[in-house]
Amino acid sequence: MYKTLALTGLVALTACSERQMANSSFWREAGVLHSNADFGNSTMNNIMYQNGERSYAVDLSNRFAREVPSMVNFAFNSAVLDETARANLRRQADWIRQFPEVRFRVYGHTDKVGSNYYNKRLGLRRARAVVHYLTSLGVDRSRLEAVVSYGETQPLVVTEGRERRNRRTVTEVSGFLKRHPTVMDGKYAEVIYREYVASAEPTSNLEGITGADFGTDQ
Repeated sequence: MYKTLALTGLVALTACSERQMANSSFWREAGVLHSNADFGNSTMNNIMYQNGERSYAVDLSNRFAREVPSMVNFAFNSAVLDETARANLRRQADWIRQFPEVRFRVYGHTDKVGSNYYNKRLGLRRARAVVHYLTSLGVDRSRLEAVVSYGETQPLVVTEGRERRNRRTVTEVSGFLKRHPTVMDGKYAEVIYREYVASAEPTSNLEGITGADFGTDQ
């Protein structure tokens, strides 16, 4: 009986652990959300949690990843943006310009071919290429960071060979501009949901339209 109970408990704990892992960032794309201002800066991270900025930054980052392609890919040993990458970045720029209060960070990644030192520099070149292109599309340079490069250390596909999906940059929300009036007032929720409200507003004036206009009886 005791053996049965112990086995049942072990199975339950295993299932619980698996659910927790499935709901955690363990299974997410390397680099997603966790630029986070807590690289050697726990005080800043605590402040962000306490004033509400942290949770709103995560919400906005999730929304960014849902609504636009946050990743672009590169040819082998290259930091040159092809037309597909530029098209994705134009969509990113359109989204970013809607939120002048928000800062973004671009992470550069590589595949496993080459030394870690070289790949880290290559990843940073890729991140800087993305930042430069976004700036050319009208995004304020002060809102963009390309200071972190994971090099070859966070592959999407674990392989020692050439893998295009690993040769990428990921653009993420990193926080809010402290000098912006809206942010100074702590109105983070208004920033996040502003465009949702705008998109729900009527796009045409229905005044004067009768049932006949819709093919119905008046």
